[in-house]
Amino acid sequence: MDNYIVSARKYRPATFRSVVGQKALTSTLKNAITTDRLAQAYLFCGPRGVGKTSCARIFAKTINCLNPTADGEACCECENCKAIERGTSMNVVELDAASNNSVDDIRDITDQVQTPPQGGKYRVFIIDEVHMLSSAAFNAFLKTLEEPPKYVIFILATTEKHKVLPTILSRCQTYDFRRITIEDMVEQMQYIGQQEGIKTDPRGLEVIARKADGAMRDALSIFDQVAASSRGNITYESAIENLNVLDYEYYFRLVDMFRAGDISGALLLYRDVRAKGFDSLFFLNGLSDHVRNLMVAADPRTAELLETSKDIAERYTQQATSLPLQWYYAAMKVLNDGDVQYRTATNKQFLVELVLIRLCQLLKPATPPFDLVDRDFPLGDITGAATTSQPAPSRPTTQQVAQHQRPQSSQSSQSSPSSPISPISPSSQSPQSASESPNFPRVRKRATGIPGFRLNDNSVQEKVAQYNEQRKEHREKVDIEGFMQAWVAYQQANRQQHILTSAMRNSTPRQTGDVEFLTMVGHPAEVQAFELAMPQLIAFLRNQLRNDFISLRVEIDPTRAVSKQLPPQEFLKECVEKNPALGELLRKLEGELA
Repeated sequence: MDNYIVSARKYRPATFRSVVGQKALTSTLKNAITTDRLAQAYLFCGPRGVGKTSCARIFAKTINCLNPTADGEACCECENCKAIERGTSMNVVELDAASNNSVDDIRDITDQVQTPPQGGKYRVFIIDEVHMLSSAAFNAFLKTLEEPPKYVIFILATTEKHKVLPTILSRCQTYDFRRITIEDMVEQMQYIGQQEGIKTDPRGLEVIARKADGAMRDALSIFDQVAASSRGNITYESAIENLNVLDYEYYFRLVDMFRAGDISGALLLYRDVRAKGFDSLFFLNGLSDHVRNLMVAADPRTAELLETSKDIAERYTQQATSLPLQWYYAAMKVLNDGDVQYRTATNKQFLVELVLIRLCQLLKPATPPFDLVDRDFPLGDITGAATTSQPAPSRPTTQQVAQHQRPQSSQSSQSSPSSPISPISPSSQSPQSASESPNFPRVRKRATGIPGFRLNDNSVQEKVAQYNEQRKEHREKVDIEGFMQAWVAYQQANRQQHILTSAMRNSTPRQTGDVEFLTMVGHPAEVQAFELAMPQLIAFLRNQLRNDFISLRVEIDPTRAVSKQLPPQEFLKECVEKNPALGELLRKLEGELA
C-alpha cells in the first residue's frame, strides 16, 4: 500500500503553467528566461501559501533544464530536472532563515558561492523567510548579494517585506505575489477532486476557499480534512459542519427580519446561533461582511467585488434590491460601532442584541416620544395609564399626522375632553421649542398621541427650555483687559501647576483677532505645559468671558534667550569671568577650578 501524500505536496506546482493564481507573474519570469535576461537576485514576497517557494524551485529547475520547451517551461524529464525535484541537486541550495539566521549560516552560503555549478548553467540559492535574518547576517550578506559570480542567482522569499533592510531590497528584483482568488482555488480543488475520485460541491469548495483566506496551501489542507470527515463526498453541509462556519441562510434571514422590523425574530435567531457554539464577535463580523456584500451587490458597477459563487451572488443581488441604499450605510455604521464597543463591553450578549434591535429599527423607528432616546433629549414624565380597551402602541397613521399639523384652532375644535391624551400641537410650543431651536436636533412633527400613555406637557417644555439655555452659544465681545483679568484668575485658581503659572506670569498675551490671542514663551517646556493644560485653560477663559469661540496660540519667542544647563566647572568659570572679585577670592583662599 502506497503511503498517503497530502494534496498540498502531491499537487505542488512543477511548472509555471501549473502555478495557481499568479499568471502575470509567471509569464514575466518565463519571458526573462527565454530572452536570457536574468537578474542576480530576486525577492519573492506575498502572503503565505501563494506559491513563492514553489516558483523559486520552478525557476531554478527551468534555468538548469537541459531540454526546455519552446514556451519557456522545464521538460521535467532530464537528469537536472529530476535531481531538483528529488532535492538531490547540488545546483539548488535552500536555507530556512527562520531557524538559520546567524552570521555563521550566511558565511556558509558565501563559501558555497565559490563552487561552480555541476552539470548545469546556474547555482540557485533560495533563502526562505529572509526577513528573519539578524542584522549582522544581513550585513555579512550584502557584498555577496551585490556582486555574486555570474553563475549564481539568489532568490529570497518573505511574507513580511517591510522587515527586509532597504539595502537588501535595492539589490533585488521584487515580485509581489497576490492572494489567490476564491474562483481559482475552487477550480484547483475541483481538478484535484476529479483526480482523487472525490465528489465535490462548488458551494462546499467555496466555503473551504473562504476559510483559507487566499492561501492555496491552506485550502488544500482543509480540503483533505473535509474529504476525510465526509468520506470523499464534500458537500456544502459537510463543509460548514466540519469548519464551524455559519450558514449563509442565517444572514439572509436576518436581513429579511431587519426589513420587516421583526425584533423578536432577530433575537431568537441570535439565540440559535449562540446555541450552536458560535462566538458573538464572529457572528457580528459575519453579519458585517454580509451587509457589505449586499451594498456591493446593490450597484451593478461594484457587483464584481463579490467573491462568491454565481448562485450566491444572485441571491445577494435579489435581496439588495429590497432595501434602500441609505439603509446599508446606516447598518454598517451600527455594526462598526458594535464591533468597536464589543471588546470593552461587560455584557457582550446584551450588546449584540442591542445592535440587532437598532438594525430592526432603521426602517421601523420607535414612535414618539421613545424615538428621542437616541437624541440626548429628556423624555419628561411618562406614566403608564393603559386601559384594557386601548390597542397596543403603534405608529401614527398619515391621517393622525395631518390632523396634528393643522392650526391650533382647527385642532382644538376636533379634540374631545374624553381623549386619553392632549396632543402638543406645533403652534402651541414656545419659540425655543425643540423643533424650532437652531441648536437642537430637528425633530420630525409626528403625532404624540400614543394610546395608553399620558405625557406631562409642561414638564417637557421646561426641560426643552433648560436644554436650549445650556446649548446657547455665548458670543459676548472680548477685549484684552477682560482677557488679562481671566488670565490672572486662572493663575490664582491653579497655583499647583507651577510650570504653567510661571510661564503665564512671564508672558504677556496679545489679541490678534476678535477672539484670537497669542502668547510668547521662552522655553519648549513651557509650550508643553500650555499644551497639557490647554483644554482646561480654554474652557476657563470661555466661561469667564462668556464667549465659546476664544482660541489661544502659544509660540516660542526667538528673542528670548533660553538658559543653558552648564556643567559645574564651566558654570564656575563663567561666573569668574563675569565677576573678577569672585576669582580674586578664590586665589586668596588658594582654591582652584577643579
